[in-house]
Amino acid sequence: MQKPEDVTKESKRKRLILMGSWNSVSLEVLYNVFGWIAFVLWSISFYPQVVLNFRRKSVVGLNFDFVVLNLTKHSSYLIYNVFMFFSSAVQRQYHRRYGSNEMIPVAANDVAFSTHAVALTAFTLFQIAIYDRGNQKVSKTAIAIVTVAWLSVAVCVFVAFPKHSWLFLVSCFNTLQVVMTVIKYIPQAVMNFRRKSTIGFSIGNILLDLFGGLTNYGQMAVQSIDQHSWVNFYGNIGKTLLSLVSIFFDILFIVQHYVLYPSRKEVASLDFDVTPRDIEGC
Repeated sequence: MQKPEDVTKESKRKRLILMGSWNSVSLEVLYNVFGWIAFVLWSISFYPQVVLNFRRKSVVGLNFDFVVLNLTKHSSYLIYNVFMFFSSAVQRQYHRRYGSNEMIPVAANDVAFSTHAVALTAFTLFQIAIYDRGNQKVSKTAIAIVTVAWLSVAVCVFVAFPKHSWLFLVSCFNTLQVVMTVIKYIPQAVMNFRRKSTIGFSIGNILLDLFGGLTNYGQMAVQSIDQHSWVNFYGNIGKTLLSLVSIFFDILFIVQHYVLYPSRKEVASLDFDVTPRDIEGC
């Protein structure tokens, strides 16, 4: 008959095996440092645009499709992070698929970031509703994309429930946020190109987002090095693609702002409005 302390030790051992553990304390510390730096940078990145909108009392130059798609993206990412981080059922299925020693690829900072991101993106939509919009509006294309996206997730829910395929279900939300990440930047990039200007779109947001993406990628690399496994990358392909796609578009926006359209920024600095032609088709 096992002694109570033996039972306790055995349960702790099984829990460590189930959840995975760090091999290096220093790498674990570095992982957490990278994670929270990314959280701070990404979280702060929402504020330059909010402040810019407030100072101008205008959202002309900020593409509304970008904001709407961004809200869908962050909402689906929040759902994925919450269930992956807190649900023992999802974690068990993850370990059965990728191995019992693999660590869950979502950290506390991921949950904190996505929660904050949903709140700030929703607030930006509120600013769009109350500030000068010029002739801009959300396109029918964006509305159609968002509708199809959530209908697709609804189908995943009906497929997952009978078999209790929770990992499959949260993966659907993860896939949705990846797709939205790829799509959401395009309207703003096209709008900047057509206007030949980045006035109204905060470059501070982009710079912080870029450094946050690089730090987030470093966090994932640290975990993979410690675990001697790259499952962290393909087991959470959404987070991997999130970093890569965000970095690509951030660089594109930086080139637009500083290289392609710098003179327009100076000329238009006193006039925040644009003509209907500037925004036609955006």
